[in-house]
Order: sequence, then C-alpha cells, then structure tokens
Amino acid sequence: MRALITGGAGFIGSHLVDALLAQGHTVTAIDDLSTGKIENIQHHFGNPRFLFARASVLDEIVMDRLASESDVIFHLAAAVGVDLIVRYPVRTIETNVRGSEAVFKSALRYRCRVLLASTSEVYGKGAKSPFSPFSEDDDVLLGATSKSRWAYAISKMLDESLGFAHHQEFGLKVDIMRLFNTVGPRQTGQYGMVIPRFMQQALRGEPITIFGDGKQSRCFCDVQDVVRAIIGLAELKTETTCVYNIGGNSEITIEELADLVRDVAKSDSPVVYIPYGEAYAPGFEDMQRRVPDISRMETLLNWKPVLDLQATLARIKAHMLGHVIP
Repeated sequence: MRALITGGAGFIGSHLVDALLAQGHTVTAIDDLSTGKIENIQHHFGNPRFLFARASVLDEIVMDRLASESDVIFHLAAAVGVDLIVRYPVRTIETNVRGSEAVFKSALRYRCRVLLASTSEVYGKGAKSPFSPFSEDDDVLLGATSKSRWAYAISKMLDESLGFAHHQEFGLKVDIMRLFNTVGPRQTGQYGMVIPRFMQQALRGEPITIFGDGKQSRCFCDVQDVVRAIIGLAELKTETTCVYNIGGNSEITIEELADLVRDVAKSDSPVVYIPYGEAYAPGFEDMQRRVPDISRMETLLNWKPVLDLQATLARIKAHMLGHVIP
C-alpha cells in the first residue's frame, strides 16, 4: 500500500512507520514536530520507500499533494496528553477538529481510505456499571463543558462524527480506532503520560508522583500490539464504517503500576501522592476505571494483545537508558 501517516514522527506514528516499511509498503509521514521528534524516524532517511514532510495537516497544499499519492491515510496527528489538554484547551480543540476536517477533505478528493485514531476518552465517566468494560456502541457520559478536562473527549467525538458523516454523505471509507493507554519506547512523559513519567522518576531516583489516590485502574497495551491491530484493520476489506476498541486486557491500579515500575527500574524511589487539583486544575475529574471490550477486534481479526506489561516496561527502561537519563 501507499500509506500516509499524519503525526508520523510521534510515538505511535513512528512505530507504525517502522512496521509498514518492514512489510515492504511505501510510507509518507507528515508531522509539524510540535510533539513528535525527528529522531523517532531519522533511521529511515535514505530509504527510497520513505518520505518525510515537516508540515501541518492544516497546510492544504502539502496535504493535497501527499493524499494524491496515497491509498490510505492513518490519521494519528492530534493534541495528546492530559497535561497539555488541561493547559491548552483551545489548541486541543482546534488541532483535533480542524486537523481531522483537513484530512477528510484531502482523502475525499482522492478517495483515500482513512483510519482515524480516536481515544477511550470519548467514553467519559461511563454511562453504565463501572464494573463493565467499555463497548464501542455504549452511550457516553461526559462532565460539564466548563471543565477543560473534557475538551479532548469532546473534540475526538466530533472527529468520529465527521468520519461517520463523510461516509454517510460521500461514501468515504473511514475506520475509527479508539485507542486505550498505549505504551512503549519513544513515548514521552512531557505531557502527562504516566508510564514514561514514572520510569523517568524511578531511574533518576526521584519520588514517583501519583496523581489522586492511586486506586484508579487502567489497561495498558504495548505499542507493537497496537500497531499490529492498526495494520490488520488497514488490510481488512469492508465497505462499512465502524468503531474498534484497541487496548490491553489486563487491569492494574496506578499504585500497583508504580510498584511494578520501581521493581523493573530497580529503584528505591519513594511514592508520593499529589491531589488532582494541584497536579492539574481545581475541580479536575478523572475516570476511576478504563477497561476496553476488545471482542469486536478478536472476532474480526483474531487480534488480542500478546506482550505483557513487565516486558514492555523493560523495553521502555532500556530505551530511556540508551538516551541517557541524567
């Protein structure tokens, strides 16, 4: 395939570049490097099947040219990270919504297929029992719009709706991937991602800072498993537009995660707790539990995660040490 990856120098995007090139595909990555890093993809410079464009997806001229040479667009470019979202809500909304609008317009012009990266955040607080995993067709329950915490969820819901609308009105083939807590090497803790932040603190011997009481639970999925799912969807021959949960199936509390990171890092860093109001903003709301129902992916592609969290943490540690932790 001829693949265009928006956000191709980012964490997930760069791993997708690696995997597609390894399979013999032609890949173009576009990234404005606002959160992506050139070192994530520079090992592919010189490969005749790889092209990198340093530009924004909002650049219509660049996007038109790149879409005209592509069969499928993996739209991963977005504002990400709780810290960035809370601090820059305008940037979050505009980046996500306007970016997706630009991608869909370019894709429609050249009839490219689109795989849109969405997020488990769209489930909000959860409209059903907290003991039930989130399913793709569940109702959603968000907090008040006055809380910037929900700006990201709202923007990605609108992204999804734009995708469905382009399929319904124009027949554009769009698949929507709701990603749950993807982790692995190259992920940065700069914008609030918990595992790279914990690992950096542990390797430096600094206190590991848990926001909230640490009882909140998550399911983490290795980026290699996530990329395998994304490529599987790209190879799927269907004409419908659908939502797919992609995530881990092993639940862990943030307290347990901190202990596991300390073990893997062989660190004696103390664990300290910081109230949400101090970490982010007064009135910040979090989801207590975030567990995906991945049965749709299991049924359709026989996909499920195979890499366990401890092995992933070991790879993250090795990557960080290779980049010199001061």
